[in-house]
Amino acid sequence: MPNEQEKQIIKTIKKVMPAVVSIVITKHLEDIEKEIPKDLYPFLPQGPNGPELKIPDQLIDKHGMVQIGGGSGFFVSTDGLILTNKHVIMDPKAEYTVIMDNGTKHKAEIITRDPINDVAIIRVPAKKTPTVTLGEAHKLELGQSVIAIGNALGIFKNTVSTGIVSGLSRSITAQADPSSAPQELRGLIQTDAAINHGNSGGPLVDLNGKCIGINAAIVFGAQNIGFAIPVNAAKRDLEDLKKYGRIRRPLLGVRYLTLDEDISSKMGLTVNYGAMIIKETPQDHGVVPKGPADKAGLKEKDIILTVNGHKIDKEHPIQDFLEDLNVGDKVELVVQRNKKEFKVQIALTERK
Repeated sequence: MPNEQEKQIIKTIKKVMPAVVSIVITKHLEDIEKEIPKDLYPFLPQGPNGPELKIPDQLIDKHGMVQIGGGSGFFVSTDGLILTNKHVIMDPKAEYTVIMDNGTKHKAEIITRDPINDVAIIRVPAKKTPTVTLGEAHKLELGQSVIAIGNALGIFKNTVSTGIVSGLSRSITAQADPSSAPQELRGLIQTDAAINHGNSGGPLVDLNGKCIGINAAIVFGAQNIGFAIPVNAAKRDLEDLKKYGRIRRPLLGVRYLTLDEDISSKMGLTVNYGAMIIKETPQDHGVVPKGPADKAGLKEKDIILTVNGHKIDKEHPIQDFLEDLNVGDKVELVVQRNKKEFKVQIALTERK
């Protein structure tokens, strides 16, 4: 017989599961063939017109679509609104089909993607859908029990794993796939509940069934280390969507390197904290042209020391402060240029 905690877990799973969906990613065979890197051509079977990608017929539907991946999501409104990960629905040439818990299939409409967090909102034409209640990630405690629900590996529907919150405010650099640019994810919930590729976008819930995070990433080569986006980021996105019809995020308009003692020593700087404005690639601009920082006169190699009186360092980067601000807010920066400090006020605009 299950003990009291097990009974609560079973009750919670039965409550949440109907609102969790599978997201199937498909693509035209022609598009897949066009994307094959040329350095793989010698290893492909040779057809009458050159190298050919051989995909078993059973994986190609009557419309010439091939399933290339899968993920998870969950309903947050009774009119078919779904939260998932941005990286699950990133391919503009792919089609996305949502499979509900009862087996009903719908083509997904992509509503919006968060420009900063790994969160996206999609919709299907379904009514009176079951929903997952959104909780509060800021109140999480280390050791708190959690449940991850999703479509593991894009194959195993209704997969459930349990664990605890094993870390808070974690930061990692992740890639959706080998061809995509690395993205820094901050403020993450770390859990030992098993999270696999297909779980991405599914809910991480507490024992009361309230969503406290969106399953997002795993660490390759490590066991029992998974990460979830705190639900508060998604709640803000949903509020923006309701109020403005899109997600609005504030833009400062700089690319930067966060300094520490080691970097400062190697560069011969007089400060060992702050954010130095630099180009990330030769094609980039350290200061985004016509952006807020550009209009305020900031330049490459300037070092932003504080934002609204708060010191910038590895534990407190600029992006963390912007998360709590809105479009139109003004920030006061203390900046060092040529070893001299000055203050500047900047009005944040909307990130496009």
